[in-house]
Amino acid sequence: MFKALFLDRDGTLIVDRVYLADPAGVELLPGAVDGLTLARTRGYQLFLFTNQSGIGRGLHTLEDTLRVNARMEELIGLPRPVFAGTCIAPESPDQPVGYRKPSPRFILEMIDEHFLDPAHCWMVGDSAADIGAGLAAKIKVAALRTGKVDPQSLPEVHAHKIPVFENFGDFAATLS
Repeated sequence: MFKALFLDRDGTLIVDRVYLADPAGVELLPGAVDGLTLARTRGYQLFLFTNQSGIGRGLHTLEDTLRVNARMEELIGLPRPVFAGTCIAPESPDQPVGYRKPSPRFILEMIDEHFLDPAHCWMVGDSAADIGAGLAAKIKVAALRTGKVDPQSLPEVHAHKIPVFENFGDFAATLS
């Protein structure tokens, strides 16, 4: 069985620009590249798990999101594919949930498909939805301060004693 990181995109790896549709707006957050590189060298498979409600709201298209993701991977600079799997959840909050976090569906499917050991999997993100997805999937969870909300203000962080890190690089440095 293998170990993996499930990573939010906006506010975790790149600056959250809200409904980002233009690849020119992609800006990596401090620690993202170093953290991804370190996680890979320590044997973690990487999975991108991003809510993109702008698609469901009609503000941009799936193709726009794919171009943004491609630009992010280009800036990361690791051998491609950077991610062993990607989930782009296009639902807006008022639409029926398929994969939209906090649904654990993507995580659970990838655990089965890639023979991952849930005891060695993490959901890493900056929001209550990210935390909820990891908790619902019964994997470890880490919160980052790189998003728009201070994770310390989230009741889930305190209730579940979720570790909080300044950025993804700081989190990755703790991986074994």
